[in-house]
Amino acid sequence: MKQLFFVFIGGGTGSIARYLISKYFNNSSIAIPYGTFIVNTLGCLFIGLILGFSLKSNTMSQNTVALLATGFCGGFTTFSTFAYENHVLLKSGDFINFFLYTAGSLLIGLLFVFLGIFIAK
Repeated sequence: MKQLFFVFIGGGTGSIARYLISKYFNNSSIAIPYGTFIVNTLGCLFIGLILGFSLKSNTMSQNTVALLATGFCGGFTTFSTFAYENHVLLKSGDFINFFLYTAGSLLIGLLFVFLGIFIAK
């Protein structure tokens, strides 16, 4: 139950950070959503640093990992988790599941966005 609280606090903080960065950097007159790009790439860096440090030093508590990696990075961007999971698949040599997971996530994700918009209309 305690870890859920840490995920909740981290997730809220990450969501606020994402909102502020996107609001500042995204501009409807520019085709590329720079705010989203910044958030997604920074989220990947953050989760790499957090999980890499926790694995290396083994001094980071499960609550801290829940707050920072699952909570903050999860609220900030789910892309960071996606990228880390792909790193794990590649590191383990599981190239088939890496390809299936990556391609499937992108293709089905895009398809579902279009499907959701179509259904909503």
